[in-house]
Amino acid sequence: MLNAVGRDIPDEVNGRKLKPFKGAFSFKPKKRLYSPPLKAVFPREKKLLSLKDVIKKLVNDGMAISFHHHLRNGDAVVNKVVDEIAKLGIKNIKLAPTALFPVHEKLIEHIKKGVVTSIEGSLNGPLGEFASHGGLPEPVVLRSHGGRARAVRSGDLHVDVAFIAASMADDYGNANGMFGKSAFGAMGFAFADSMHADNVVILTDNLQPYPVTPISISQTFVDYVIAIDTIGDPSGIQTGTMRITRSPARLNIAKNVVKFLSIAGILKDGFSFQAGAGGTSLAVTKFLHEYMKKNGIIGDFVMGGITGYVVDMLEQGTTKKILDGQDFDLRAVQSIGRNPNHVEVSHIDFGDPHTGGCVVNRQTACFLGATEFDLDFNVNVNTHSDGLLLHGIGGHQDAAAGSFVTIVVAPLLRGRIPVIRKEVTTVSTPGETIDVIVTDRGIAINPRRDDLIEAVKGKMEIVDIEDLYKKAIRMVGIPKEPKFSDDIIAIVEYRDGTVLDVVRGIK
Repeated sequence: MLNAVGRDIPDEVNGRKLKPFKGAFSFKPKKRLYSPPLKAVFPREKKLLSLKDVIKKLVNDGMAISFHHHLRNGDAVVNKVVDEIAKLGIKNIKLAPTALFPVHEKLIEHIKKGVVTSIEGSLNGPLGEFASHGGLPEPVVLRSHGGRARAVRSGDLHVDVAFIAASMADDYGNANGMFGKSAFGAMGFAFADSMHADNVVILTDNLQPYPVTPISISQTFVDYVIAIDTIGDPSGIQTGTMRITRSPARLNIAKNVVKFLSIAGILKDGFSFQAGAGGTSLAVTKFLHEYMKKNGIIGDFVMGGITGYVVDMLEQGTTKKILDGQDFDLRAVQSIGRNPNHVEVSHIDFGDPHTGGCVVNRQTACFLGATEFDLDFNVNVNTHSDGLLLHGIGGHQDAAAGSFVTIVVAPLLRGRIPVIRKEVTTVSTPGETIDVIVTDRGIAINPRRDDLIEAVKGKMEIVDIEDLYKKAIRMVGIPKEPKFSDDIIAIVEYRDGTVLDVVRGIK
């Protein structure tokens, strides 16, 4: 049936019944939180074991195991654990990572051998391309950061064993990511898994005497602790998307975002925003800080994905607090360990829609990227125009739904390929939650936002989204559409668990 963004959603895929997306705020939960089994650890019982012994005790054929991606492309834990599972002859594992990166490419061999048969989590790079060509027996399930936390807490994504990397831990399971040779900062992704997985395992390369503080993950949730040589390389956190753009056109996009917020009367004391990934979004953060500092504006908080640019804001007084679920560079990692106003939060706090209220609901603005956007303001961040599945959703849906004003920043063209389409290849975030699109060829405001249109009328040039499309087509023509097979290789969930779109394989 057609869902609320006009996508034809099957009733079920591989036995999974699908609920079509009906609108960003239409779905109300009717179930209770999933509760893991009660446990008892008695005095003098030890939790410290080897990786091999933990897997023998806890992991069986067909189980779901989870990981977090705070070390991003520097992670060493996923490969290490799955290698050991393969050595023990265990098969048919479901991976439930918060995200996988190019460093995890070797998992492809485990998929081919039947060790891993399904993935519910974001894919970045080679694994996504492998899935696009039908490499996985089951469709990948893609969720936003908040949507994944919701799925784990509700039991929609049941995790049998959570393997949680920590840069510092004691032998009873108290752990954090703030200190040690492999420090990566906030552990926001791991909180939902630590509280709702049936079994929880901490892996650390920095075992310290009891009790380790500060406590991010508590001993009360942890079944076993494993000491390994390395959890990964923190320098891999700062991937290419975490470096500020050098393109003059894209720097101008960032400057126009700040100009728009100022003219619209949004940029004032109490301003809060989500710090986005991507070179242009990072530039927005830098220019916001400069504008706020020059004009004496003090914001309430920045939520993130935190970088050194946000740390500058805290240290130089243009924001009062940092709420941090994930660190994107080493300056942010250093800051969270020393500044009491740099506060660790979970991705439940950040964006889970089925709570008493998440942080995104209190954000004034967010600045998000796109691989494509269309005439209905729908945004694609998962696939490219060639149809390949190369990215996860991240916090895109969550920030867009909650923020007072959601701004997408993107060039009108990438090379000879229009970023604007009549219809995006994949709907990752529905257009009803996108307010403004800022390109290097003009700014378009969603007609739903009469208040924003009135606020800037006559003060800066605004173009119709149709005019942006016509301009792109005049410049490069209508692009060739990719050829898809009938096979569904991925399901794109909205943050509430309904289905926005499906991704089909590449012919």
